[in-house]
Amino acid sequence: MTLKSVKNILSFIFILFLSSSLTAQNKKIKVLFVGNSFIYYNNLPQVVSAMAKSQDIIIETKHSTVGGSSLENHWKEERGTQTRGMIELEKWDYVVFNNHSLSPINNAQNFVDYGKRFADLVRSKGAEPVFMMTWAYKSNPLMLPEIEKMYKNLCEQTKTDFVPGGPLFASSLKYRPDLELFHDNIHPSPNGTYLLALAFYKFFTGKNVNTIPTNIATLDTNGQTLYLVFMNDLDAIFFRQLVNEFQFKTLTQKLEVITNPK
Repeated sequence: MTLKSVKNILSFIFILFLSSSLTAQNKKIKVLFVGNSFIYYNNLPQVVSAMAKSQDIIIETKHSTVGGSSLENHWKEERGTQTRGMIELEKWDYVVFNNHSLSPINNAQNFVDYGKRFADLVRSKGAEPVFMMTWAYKSNPLMLPEIEKMYKNLCEQTKTDFVPGGPLFASSLKYRPDLELFHDNIHPSPNGTYLLALAFYKFFTGKNVNTIPTNIATLDTNGQTLYLVFMNDLDAIFFRQLVNEFQFKTLTQKLEVITNPK
């Protein structure tokens, strides 16, 4: 078998795997969000799902989160976490991870080790891992360079993509320091969650976010409207423009690289 034939076979296999992404608008994907309060503040997974639904796209989300938890806690099923069981027993297309916000700074080797373990586990179950790059605390923007370096290092080692939460926060603060992204010193405000959800929508779909609504809603168990995020119109316009113009890899671009190699 020639090298060209091997490359063609690998490309075909990868295309089949990525067909679970949103290359077809009505294709449903299942995403598990794993982490801590950075994810469950303002119900980020549900906001992502609701944004997609507003565009007639189905992103079905669940989460496994415990406040203050690290990926080591999740791996060892400490503090009531059941993440490994959810990955092993349920069918997912993507699993999104965020580690404890201080882990890449205070415990770099642990950060890499457990990131690798989860990436391997997810792939062994036929899904694809994704990392959510976290942000610097409001009180210390100087945290971001180390966070960014460690997430990029982990993703390079695991051949995994990331959603650049931290850099997006920093860019927003640069252009609109008046917009409050924080609920407190570390957790996202509704503004921050709206920004993150836009980034995840762009990542999973590769689509422009201009048509995402200003206010995000879903349905409760009684079928009634449940509002998740209320935004100021002008602020929402700014966030949508920021995400549209911010350069980061999406699943659509990844598929294009595989199908059209240089």
